[in-house]
Amino acid sequence: MISTTSNTADMVTQGKFQINAEDNVEDKNSGSLGCFGWMLVIISLLFIGVTFPITLFMCVKIVNEYERAVIFRLGRISDRKPKGPGLFFVLPCTDNFVKVDLRTVSFDIPPQEILTRDSVTVCVDGVVYFRIHCPISSVANVSNAHLSTRLLAQTTLRNVLGTKNLAELLSDREGISLSMQESLDEATDPWGIKVERVEIKDVKLPQQLQRAMAAEAEASREARAKIIAAEGEMNASRALKEASLVIAESPSALQLRYLQTLNAIAAEKNSTIIFPLPIDVMSNFMQRK
Repeated sequence: MISTTSNTADMVTQGKFQINAEDNVEDKNSGSLGCFGWMLVIISLLFIGVTFPITLFMCVKIVNEYERAVIFRLGRISDRKPKGPGLFFVLPCTDNFVKVDLRTVSFDIPPQEILTRDSVTVCVDGVVYFRIHCPISSVANVSNAHLSTRLLAQTTLRNVLGTKNLAELLSDREGISLSMQESLDEATDPWGIKVERVEIKDVKLPQQLQRAMAAEAEASREARAKIIAAEGEMNASRALKEASLVIAESPSALQLRYLQTLNAIAAEKNSTIIFPLPIDVMSNFMQRK
C-alpha cells in the first residue's frame, strides 16, 4: 500500500515537472523571433538610422499614468511587462502596441427575470465595478475583456439568485453581492481582471405578490395592535381595582380626589362650575324619607 502511494506521488511529481518544462519551452519559443525575425528587426533598425530625424516621431510613443502599453513584435509579446507610463520606443516596421486602461470601470447589469428557489419570479438588476490588473492577460487571453465581463456578470447573477429564496433575496443583499463578487473574480482572473465590487440595485416583485405581501403585513400589524390594546385594558382594570381598594380603606381619600378634580377643572379656562356633593349627605335625606 505504501509503495503504491509513493509511486502515485512520483507520477504526479513527474507530471508536474513535465508540465513546467513544457511551459518553459513555450515561453522560450514565444520569446524567440527566429533568424528571419531578427533579420527584420536589424533591417528596421537600419531604416531608423538612415531616416533618423523623421522616424523619431514614429518610434516615440506616450501613454498616460492610468494606461499601459502591450508591445507585439512580429506578432509576439516582446516583453513580459507592459510599458508605461511615460515614454517608450517601438520599431516602426515590426512593432505594434495596444493601450490598456487600468482605471476602474462600472457598468449596469440589465434587469434579469429570475426564478427563485421557492418558485417566485422577480426582476433584479445590479452594478459591477472592475479594473484590469494584468494588461498582458487582458490582451492575450480574451478578445474583449469588457464585453466578456458584462456577459459573465449577467449569467452569474442568474446562477447565484436562482439558489436563493425570496426572503433571502430581500434580506441578505450583502451576502449575495459578496458571493457574486467572489464568483466573478475567480472566473475573470485568467483575463487579468479584478472585480472590486458588486451591488444589487433593485428587486422588482410582481404586482399580485406585492398586494399579497402588503395585505399580510397589514393583517399582522392589526393583530399586534389588538393584542397591545387588550393588554392595556387589562393593566388599566388592575390599576383601577387597586385604586378602589385603597379608597375603600380610607374614606377621606375620596374627598381628596374631589379636590384634585376641581383643581384640574379650574386650571382650564371654562365657565363651568362644579360643586361636589358628598354622598353621605344624600344618604341621610333618603333615610328620612
